[in-house]
Amino acid sequence: MDYPAVLLVSVVLGIDAFSVAVCIGLSGAAGRREMLLVPATVAAFHVFMPLVGLSMGAYLGKIAGPVAGTIGALVLIGIGLSMTWDHLKKAKGECGVNINTSSLLALLAMAVSVSLDALTVGIGLGTLKVDLVLTVLSMGVIAGLMTVTGLLFGGRLGHAFGEKAGLAGGIILAAIGIKLLL
Repeated sequence: MDYPAVLLVSVVLGIDAFSVAVCIGLSGAAGRREMLLVPATVAAFHVFMPLVGLSMGAYLGKIAGPVAGTIGALVLIGIGLSMTWDHLKKAKGECGVNINTSSLLALLAMAVSVSLDALTVGIGLGTLKVDLVLTVLSMGVIAGLMTVTGLLFGGRLGHAFGEKAGLAGGIILAAIGIKLLL
C-alpha cells in the first residue's frame, strides 16, 4: 500500500473524531483546555490502537501467508461498509454525543470509541505490510488535526456536514479495499 492510500485511510479514520468534535463544538464545551486535551487524547489513541492492530495483522499475515493481502482488503471493505451502514441508519440532525470533556473517564471513553475502527483497520493494514511508524504517526497526527478542526468549526459547520463526512469515509474505505483486491 502506497503512502497516499495510507493518508486517505488516516483521513477516513479521523472522520469519527471530527464528527464527535463538531458535536462538542456545537455544545459550546470547547474551551481552551478542551482545545488541547481532546485532540491530544484522540491523537494518542489513533496511534496506539492501529499500532496494536498493525502488530496483530502482521502476525496474522505471517500465518495466513499469500492470502493475507486478500484478508486485509476484505477487512477494509467490511469496515467501510459498516461505517456507511451506521451513518445511513443514524437519525438525521442528531449529534448523538454528550461528552463531559472535563471528566477523564469520559474523555478516555470518547477517545477509545472514535479509535476502535483504527484498531480493526490496523489489523487489515498489518496483513498488507505497511510502514508501521509512518502509518501510525500519520493516523495520530491527522486524527488530532481533524479533532481540532471539528472543535473550532463545530458551531459553524452544523450537524449535516459531520454526517455526510462519515458516510463518505465509509464509502472511501470500502473503495480502497476493493482497489486492493483488484
